[in-house]
Amino acid sequence: MANYTKTTIGNENRYELHEALSLTGAEISLNRLPAGAGVPFVHAHKNNEEIYGILSGRGYVLIDGESVNIKAGDWLRIAPAAKRQFSAASDEGISFVCIQVKENSLGGFTKDDAIIC
Repeated sequence: MANYTKTTIGNENRYELHEALSLTGAEISLNRLPAGAGVPFVHAHKNNEEIYGILSGRGYVLIDGESVNIKAGDWLRIAPAAKRQFSAASDEGISFVCIQVKENSLGGFTKDDAIIC
């Protein structure tokens, strides 16, 4: 049995990797919103922080009522309790990755966790 899992992603507007890669410690999704579109709901979390990486395009995210402009190259960490909602700019779409992990669960960083083989 291989010690890795691989998947290929097409042109879906949203693709969740937890099942495709058998993830056990994180939830990762890839998301695309066309120009003028937005996620149709506001959400928060009980335990999980989210890390967002903007891959292309631009838009904004409402975080606890504050509008934050986002563009390709930006990264955000949003605390579990924060209410959030993403939207693309009116004239340009946006693509982003969302990584969801339990807040305060990281036991060590690569330097501390890596084993030189």
